[in-house]
Amino acid sequence: MNKQLIISIGREYGSAGHEIGQKLADKLGIELFDRNLLDEISQIKSSSYEDLARYDEKPKRFFTRTVRGYSNSPELNVAELQFALLKSKAADDDSFVVVGRCTDKIFEGIAPVLSIFITADLKDRITRIEEVRHLSEKEALKKIEKHDKRRAAYHDYYCKTKWGKASSYDICVNSSLLGIDGTVDFLYDVVQKYLNK
Repeated sequence: MNKQLIISIGREYGSAGHEIGQKLADKLGIELFDRNLLDEISQIKSSSYEDLARYDEKPKRFFTRTVRGYSNSPELNVAELQFALLKSKAADDDSFVVVGRCTDKIFEGIAPVLSIFITADLKDRITRIEEVRHLSEKEALKKIEKHDKRRAAYHDYYCKTKWGKASSYDICVNSSLLGIDGTVDFLYDVVQKYLNK
C-alpha cells in the first residue's frame, strides 16, 4: 500500500463491528488494533493486561484530579496511553484499522483517517448477543443498552462530535442490510475508491 491508510471503526454493541473490522483489515493486509493495544502498553509500562482492561473504553469518573500532568483517573490514563501509542504508529506512517478508541478524532492534524460507524437492526443485535454471550433476549438487550451508553459517554468525553450521529463519520453502514461479509466487501470497495481519489 503506497498511501497511508487509517480506518477508524465506531460500532454499536452487537453490530459485528469488531468482526467486520478484523475481516476488513485482513482483506487489506493491514493490522487491526483494539484491546490488543493493551498488550503492548502492558509491556511498555510493566502493568498487567487485566489491570488496564478493567478501565478500557470507559468514561472518566466525575471526581478526578490532575496534579503535575498526572491524573488519578485510571480510565483517563488508559485512554491517554492508547491515544499516544496510536499517534506514534500514525507518525511512523503505519496503516491500520482501529476499532473504537475515539480514533475518528484523535488523528486530526496528524494523519488522514477514514471514519466508519457500524450499526445494525436491534433485533439482529439482540440475536447476535444471545448467541455469542449465551444470554436470554432480556439479558442481551440490557447488555446492549449498557455498552452503548458507556461507549457514547466515553466517545463524547474525548470528542467534539456525538457518538453514533451520522454527521460525525465519513461512512455509516447498517450491517443487517448486507450481512457481515457483504458489509466487509462494501467497505473494501469504499476504501479502494478512497485510496484512489
